[in-house]
Amino acid sequence: MESYAAGELDPPLLDETIGANLERTVATYADREALVEVATGRRWTWAELDRDVDALAVGLIGAGVRKGDRVGIWSPNCAEWTLVQYATAKIGAILVNINPAYRTHELAYVLNQSGTRLLISAPSFKTSDYRAMVDEVVAETPVETVVYLGTPEWSALSGAGGALGDAMSWSLSPDDPINIQYTSGTTGFPKGATLSHRNILNNGYFTTELIGFTAEDRLCIPVPFYHCFGMVMGNLGCTSHGATMVIPAPGFDPEVTLQAIAAERCTAVYGVPTMFIAMQHHPSFADHDLSSLRTGIMAGSICPVEVMKRCVNDMHMAEVSIAYGMTETSPVSCQTRVDDDLERRTATIGRAHPHVEVKVVDPVTGETVERGQPGELCTRGYSVMLGYWQDEEKTAEAIDADGWMHTGDLAEMREDGYCNIVGRIKDMVIRGGENIYPREIEEFLYAHPDIEDVQVIGVPDEKYGEELCAWIKVRAGAAPLDAAAVREYATGRLAHYKIPRYVLVVDEFPMTVTGKIRKVEMREESARRLGLA
Repeated sequence: MESYAAGELDPPLLDETIGANLERTVATYADREALVEVATGRRWTWAELDRDVDALAVGLIGAGVRKGDRVGIWSPNCAEWTLVQYATAKIGAILVNINPAYRTHELAYVLNQSGTRLLISAPSFKTSDYRAMVDEVVAETPVETVVYLGTPEWSALSGAGGALGDAMSWSLSPDDPINIQYTSGTTGFPKGATLSHRNILNNGYFTTELIGFTAEDRLCIPVPFYHCFGMVMGNLGCTSHGATMVIPAPGFDPEVTLQAIAAERCTAVYGVPTMFIAMQHHPSFADHDLSSLRTGIMAGSICPVEVMKRCVNDMHMAEVSIAYGMTETSPVSCQTRVDDDLERRTATIGRAHPHVEVKVVDPVTGETVERGQPGELCTRGYSVMLGYWQDEEKTAEAIDADGWMHTGDLAEMREDGYCNIVGRIKDMVIRGGENIYPREIEEFLYAHPDIEDVQVIGVPDEKYGEELCAWIKVRAGAAPLDAAAVREYATGRLAHYKIPRYVLVVDEFPMTVTGKIRKVEMREESARRLGLA
């Protein structure tokens, strides 16, 4: 049987703009709570949120923003981020998400590449002085106006009067581009994945449909808004169901997130595996009442089995779901279902999303492989991006002539249609002719009682071409671990060529802001530490 599957077709796709969808929710749930910002104690009902979104939308039009113009937002998570997201969508401006971790070089690149006309920015975040960085680069960019949150200029922009319908003279289509998200990319400059109303509204809707969202749900969103996880799966997932968005903090803090879940009686929480690990291992974990939780989503990178089990058993997330995707697919392509057994929810990334097709192909020939065979995961459907902003060449490399998005991920499709990621094509380690998938070894080592987290990479080796190196975080209070102890644990239980030759005990892994492990950086650092060419 071929490695091809398609998701269910019911309910149908939402054929409307983000603004129209929001209006429907507002009409239905006007007086219910829409948004909570825990750090400041601010709260909005749906009617109040819509009022403030419209006021900002009128302000943007007054500032000269028109349909198709790019509006940048550079800020950590806050209520204003959400207002900007919906105000730009309502007028058809294209929101450019700017990573809060960017420095001047990256900021200048994104503003120039996207052609951003108006920039909305936080004054600062953590150690980043955004004002100083904007001042340094803005003259060399197309930006005409910069508005800082919390200033009189922001108050004027967001407090404009008048009806949106009177201020806006153009019409919108669900297929219009509405958002540019820059993918981090391990080589070269980031690429701007361009997404439409249809792309992200439907993806947010179906991702939360699959975890049974209703207006009774309250979602804790500690993942960043600048990324699809926060603004699509989080915000749009909530607004398309009338569920409440809860912002625990500007950036992720495990204890603050636990406090927010308990205080706001959240029914769901999102996170990448490292976030759940941080919450579960926090000294105060047992002090927080998490009994309101029902569900949530773990995504962003491979989900360790033990972490998933603790979500179910210790965090009351009986209906927790695993989701898999990428920015270029809005983002989710595969997801587990709430009635899946624990094996499917711990050993797979789920099956094809509604209205989405997936297949696994031979990376060399492009032919669809048999189920159970590894190959490159490809996906097709409404969720595939419009393209990379002003980069037809890179778009053509990613999306083939038949509309399939090539993910670069190595996957296997099981007989039951569920998929499993076995690594990145570029992460696969070839040791003496043997193909080794780091994921398998990571899952094995997670079961070691003294190991809290582990990442496995390939490092250069004169004899075999590559050798395995494991980066290990040891549990608090555990005995020290070294390469000999790890090898002894693995001997007789893993094939000899899969046993890591090198072990580095570390306090943390190099990561992107979204919690994805930067294995390229780990390879470079390992080679340096181990004195390998």
